[in-house]
Amino acid sequence: MAGNAPVTDDMVKLTCYFGERHRAGNRFLAEALPELYADAAVAVSVVLRGIASFGPRHQLRTDRSLSLSEDPPIVVIAVDTAQKMADLARQAVAMTANGLVTLERVRPAHRFDATTAATVTLTVYVGRYDRAARQPAHRAACDILHRHGFASATAFLGVDGTRRGRRQQARFFGRNRHVPVMITATGDASQVDDAMSALRTALDDPLMTVERAQLCKRDGRLLDRPTALPSTDDRGLPLWQKLTIRTSEATLYDGAPIHRALVRRLHESAAVSGATALRGIWGFHGDHKPHGDRLIQLVRRVPVSTVIVDTPERIAACFDVVDEVTAAQGLVTSELVPAMVSIEDNERRGGTRLARHGP
Repeated sequence: MAGNAPVTDDMVKLTCYFGERHRAGNRFLAEALPELYADAAVAVSVVLRGIASFGPRHQLRTDRSLSLSEDPPIVVIAVDTAQKMADLARQAVAMTANGLVTLERVRPAHRFDATTAATVTLTVYVGRYDRAARQPAHRAACDILHRHGFASATAFLGVDGTRRGRRQQARFFGRNRHVPVMITATGDASQVDDAMSALRTALDDPLMTVERAQLCKRDGRLLDRPTALPSTDDRGLPLWQKLTIRTSEATLYDGAPIHRALVRRLHESAAVSGATALRGIWGFHGDHKPHGDRLIQLVRRVPVSTVIVDTPERIAACFDVVDEVTAAQGLVTSELVPAMVSIEDNERRGGTRLARHGP
């Protein structure tokens, strides 16, 4: 990974989930976190607005409800060294009155060992108006990932964040060229080196990280259920698990877009304590060609990712719902989450110490 972060294998991705109206003191949390990360010169961070969610309070927000327009879900992702992110994680938890905070290990892309995993998630950060091959950089990146056989790629438009330690905030008047766009892609570990070489050639010094993943479903076909994990590691630290369901907004289940139907079904079942759906602006899954909105507007064919984080037991329990709703379409991955804090009315469950499991 390039930027202000030193060359190290120890990097952490810190993700905060909360509502846009949630506050930290006299400021909105969605403004306070990017400022915190900018002050710490975090290598890369991005603020994303979601389109559907519910949390421990089980207040359902969807892109068809008034409550979403009043308080849409927000996801803030930050990546830097493990040492820097450990302190920032504690501060982020202290600033959050209601929400979810997770920490996940990632590797700088140029230091990833393909022999350590079968499937990976490759994340690429570019600027909103960066260009490559005479097109927006995020589209060029998705084209490269599609040509290299990746199972999926989705570009998410950030509204705030940091790049190489400097804050880049979207403004109504301004080009917003460097506001981050985050591209997440799932593929075989053997594909990563060639894809990264092509990305570095095409893009202007992209920031890239890699993490291990398990491919559970592709184009609706069940490949494997999420790996059954113990509730704690050998030191007694709790383990958590994440499912990411990648679909197209044009793909329906029971008359509704898959992400909306999935969030509603999970909410009704009470199988998990929360879920968040994020709308992309470009991407693909399975054998479909990259698609989306060419003018960066919200349209039905854009990709959507729905994220669920909970205990391994709850993830196993909810997978039947996920499997049913994605029976015809969708790509599903599972990943280990080594630390998570669930916060409800300032009561905190979990911790920021990273558990260990497997290689």
